[in-house]
Amino acid sequence: MARRRQAVTIRHVAADAGVSLQTVSRVINKEPNVRPEMMQRVQESIARLGYVPSIAAQRMSGSRSYLILALNDRERTIADWRSRQGADWVDQMLLGGMLTCAEHGYRLIIELVDTHSDHIERELAGAIAALQPDGVILTPPHSENALITGLLDRHGISYARIGSLAPGGFALTMDDDNAARLATEHLVALGHRRIGFIAGPSDYELSGWRVAGWRRAMAGAGLATDDLLAEGDFSFASGRDAAQRLLDSPAPPSAIIASNDQMALATLALLRTRGLDVPRDVSLVSFDDTPIVRFTHPTLTAIVQPIAEVAARAVELIIAERAGRATPDGPTVVPAGLVVRGSTAPPRDAMVVEEERG
Repeated sequence: MARRRQAVTIRHVAADAGVSLQTVSRVINKEPNVRPEMMQRVQESIARLGYVPSIAAQRMSGSRSYLILALNDRERTIADWRSRQGADWVDQMLLGGMLTCAEHGYRLIIELVDTHSDHIERELAGAIAALQPDGVILTPPHSENALITGLLDRHGISYARIGSLAPGGFALTMDDDNAARLATEHLVALGHRRIGFIAGPSDYELSGWRVAGWRRAMAGAGLATDDLLAEGDFSFASGRDAAQRLLDSPAPPSAIIASNDQMALATLALLRTRGLDVPRDVSLVSFDDTPIVRFTHPTLTAIVQPIAEVAARAVELIIAERAGRATPDGPTVVPAGLVVRGSTAPPRDAMVVEEERG
């Protein structure tokens, strides 16, 4: 029987590099105050010996667990998975969070939690006891849940809140107010005067920011918003209902902004069933920019949310705090952008005038 190869340990690395165990540990844990030449010697020994740091060993060496826990909404995530629509928010969060964790010797674990559950404190307390995370990333609507943040505060766990400016932890936003303003100003520049807005649910703080950005842009252009706001809950069905309310109003909009891709896709489907052309009859803008909106006909103009970048920054802030490094006092803003595609154009009346001039 072949002999099992002996695992390379931190002691082997220390002996090979000619340094103490403490120095190797500080290099592995990316702690400050390690001389560059010492760091290089240890890193060369790690590479030469093929040493792979163990999370268990790291946890034994100090008070850190080297785990970061990300919480996402259970109900919506599972619904997307079961309908085989994917969950691009989760994918992008894992992309940014996992890669950044790996750079610092950390691991990212995701848990799905129902923020409306009566047992949320017990459920989360169990996860914390089992994992002992160094930090927690909260996504909407968990970001605004005082039960969750209170529990984390009592346990002394660092946390980052995406999409919330409530007190406590690190606040990170994608500048939703300005993102909605960008989308609205794009449509105003095309000549639209009645621009409808399909908001997300009110229990998401960012829903209010997006409505505020739309209202601000409309007011700046001297345009009214009466009968132009409808609320959904980010689901396809709610988007269809909201779009129906807007289109059935006495003066329907010539353009609609939907607060996520599912509601935008529902709006597109409803417009087609009514025989309306996008963008000739109604222009359409979405939020999120998940892959599917790039394959619709027409492809959707969309607000691109930098979810991976925000998750990466959340990880960096948590790790920096745990390491005793300076962190910003105020919110961290990673701005969203607008990508223009085929679903937006000047309104039909403006196009007719242009054709007559031509």
